[in-house]
Amino acid sequence: MSKHSLKKLPRNTFQVDVKVSWDEVKEEYRKSSLTLLNELTVEGYRKGKAPKQIAEKHLPKKRIYDHLIKNLLQKLYEDIIKQENLKPVVSPKVDLVKAKENEDWEFSILLAEKPEVVLGDYKKNIKEAKEKNKKADIWVPGKDTEKEKKPSEGENHQANLNIALSAVLSTSKVEISDLILEEEFNHRLARLLDDVQKLGLTIESYLKSKGITIDQMKEKIKKEIEETYKLEFILSEVAEKEDITVDQKDLDALFSNIKNEAERKAAQENAYLYATILRKQKTLEFLSNL
Repeated sequence: MSKHSLKKLPRNTFQVDVKVSWDEVKEEYRKSSLTLLNELTVEGYRKGKAPKQIAEKHLPKKRIYDHLIKNLLQKLYEDIIKQENLKPVVSPKVDLVKAKENEDWEFSILLAEKPEVVLGDYKKNIKEAKEKNKKADIWVPGKDTEKEKKPSEGENHQANLNIALSAVLSTSKVEISDLILEEEFNHRLARLLDDVQKLGLTIESYLKSKGITIDQMKEKIKKEIEETYKLEFILSEVAEKEDITVDQKDLDALFSNIKNEAERKAAQENAYLYATILRKQKTLEFLSNL
C-alpha cells in the first residue's frame, strides 16, 4: 500500500511525499512485464506469441521498470489530487527519491495550483491612469510634426489597452508558483537556443550581438514570463467578477468567418479553446473601455 503526506509551500505550491510498499511495486512490475511481453515482437514469432522464457531474454529489466514507474506515478498522482481536492494547473515535477529492489520506494511530487488573485480597485486605477495620460499628452491642432501627429483610432485603442493593463497589473496582487515559472522558462530557453542555432550562431555570439550577459537574458525572460502569467490569471479573475461570458452566438459568428470547411470543422471541435480566447478578448475590450 502507498502512503503520502502533503505540505503547503509558498506561492500556491504543494509538495507531496509518497511511500510505496515493495509488495505494491512487485505487483506493478508483474503487470508491466505482462503488458510489455504481449507487445513484444521476437524474430520468428508473431507479436506477443514468443514463449515466455525466450521473450523475457529480449525484455530488459530497465524497460519494465520505466513502464512501471510511468504507470505507477500516473495512478498515484490521480489518486492524490482527488483525495486532497487539489487542482494543479501545470504538469507536476517528480523526483524518485528511493527505488531499490526489496525495499519500499519513495517519491517526491511538486505541483502548482491556480493562484489567488486580489484585484483591488482596478476600475478606479484605470480611470485615473487614463486621465493622467490625457493631461500629459494633449494634442493641439495646427502643431503637427512628423513625430507629433494626432493618434489614429487604432493607436488610441492600443494606447488605452496598454494603460488599462499596466493599471490593473499595478493594483492587483497575485503570486505565481515557481513551478509554473520554471516550466515556462525552460521551454522558452530551449526555443531560444534552438532559434540561435538555426541562425548558425553560438549563444555567446548571440548575447554579444545583443550587448547582454547570460544572467541578464535569463532575468529578462523570467520577468516577461511572470508578467504574462500574472496578466492571464488577472484577466480570468476580472472575467469572473464582471460575469464576462461567451455564448453559442459568439462562437457561431467566429466559425462562420472560417471559409475552409476542414478548418471550420477543426475549430468547432476545439470550441472550448476558442471560447477561452473570445472571453479573453471580451475582457480586454472591457478594460480598454473603462
